[in-house]
Amino acid sequence: MPIAAKFEIEYLQYMDPQGKLVRKDLPAFAKDLDTMVKLYKLMVSTRVFDAKSIALQRTGKLGTYASCLGHEAAHVGIGSAMKPEDVLAPSYREYGAQLFRGVQPREVYMYWGGDERGNDYQNEPARHDFAWSVPIATQCLHAAGSALAFKIRGEKRVAVCTIGDGGSSKGDFYGAINIAGAQTLPMVAVIVNNQWAISVPRRIQSGAKTLAQKGIAAGLPSIQVDGNDIIAVRKAMEDALDRARKGDGASVIECVTYRLGDPTTADDARRYRGKDEVEDAWTKDPVKRLRVYLESQKAWNEKKETALQEECNEWMDNEVNAYLESKAQTVGAMFDYTFAEVPADLAKQRDLALSLEQKVAH
Repeated sequence: MPIAAKFEIEYLQYMDPQGKLVRKDLPAFAKDLDTMVKLYKLMVSTRVFDAKSIALQRTGKLGTYASCLGHEAAHVGIGSAMKPEDVLAPSYREYGAQLFRGVQPREVYMYWGGDERGNDYQNEPARHDFAWSVPIATQCLHAAGSALAFKIRGEKRVAVCTIGDGGSSKGDFYGAINIAGAQTLPMVAVIVNNQWAISVPRRIQSGAKTLAQKGIAAGLPSIQVDGNDIIAVRKAMEDALDRARKGDGASVIECVTYRLGDPTTADDARRYRGKDEVEDAWTKDPVKRLRVYLESQKAWNEKKETALQEECNEWMDNEVNAYLESKAQTVGAMFDYTFAEVPADLAKQRDLALSLEQKVAH
C-alpha cells in the first residue's frame, strides 16, 4: 500500500544529567564560557527569585503563585535566544525568560498580588511582550496574530509562545500552530513539558509518543529537546528563530523537563505524585548540571557561587521591598482597564465605589 507521509522527531541533547558533554559539535554560544556563565547566573537568579516568591506567598504577602522550580534551563534558553524586537507571549510561569527580557520581580509580585500594574512592564524589551496568561493556551493565538502582523508589515520579528504539556492539548494551541503553518508565519511555539498538567500525568494526557509531533499535523518543523540542558534549548530556539526570521515559517519545540515544585501554591502535589519520582527528577536538576559543567571547565567555583548567592539575595531584598512599599491603587482602578469606554452600569458602580472609598478614607 502506498505511504501518504512519514515523519520522525529528532531529540537534541548536548549535556547529560551529570554535566558531561555528549556531543562535540557545540554551537558558537556554548563555546564561549563567559556566555555560559551569564546563562548560569540567570538560572540561579531565577531559582532564588522563585524561592523568595513562595516564601512571600506563605507569609501572606502574595496571592497564589505558580512556581518555576526545575524549569530554569528551558526558560532561560528561550529568553536568551530571542532578539529584543521579538515578542514573547508567555503562560504564567516563564519567569526566567521574562527576567532575561527585563521584567522586574516587583512587577511579578504586583501581578500575583492582584495589582494589574504588574503587567505594565517598565523595561525594554519586555514592554512590547504580552502579559501573563492564566487562561490556558490563549496566548498561543496572541502569538499567531502577532506573527501575522509581522509578516504583513514585512518586519524581521518573531513571535514566541510557551505552553505546558497539558495546554498543548487545547484547541487554542492547535488553532495557533495550524494557522502558523498555513500562512508560513514567523512564530515559535515552545511546549514546556514538565510531565504534569496540575494533577494529570503526561502518560494519560495524550496518546502521542512525543508532544513535538503535534506540530507535524500543522506542517511545522518539530523537535524534542532535553529541557534541562540549557545548550540544547537555546540551540533549538536559535535555529527556529533564524528559520522564522528568514521567512521559512514557524516551528514547534518540546522541552522535556520536570516541575520540581507544586503547580501553584494553591495545590499540594504530594497528594498525587510519588516521592521516588520527584527524587529521580532532582538528579536531572538543570542548575546543578550546568554548574558541574562550568566547574569542569574551570569557569566556576565555590567562591563565585557564594558571591552570586549574596548578590541574588541583595537583589531580591530590594525587589521585595519595592513591591511591599508600592502604594495601592484606588478602588476605581478595577474599572479602568476592561473597556475603552466604561458602560453606563459600570460607571455607576465605579462612582459609588469611589465615593465609599473617600468616606472610609475620611
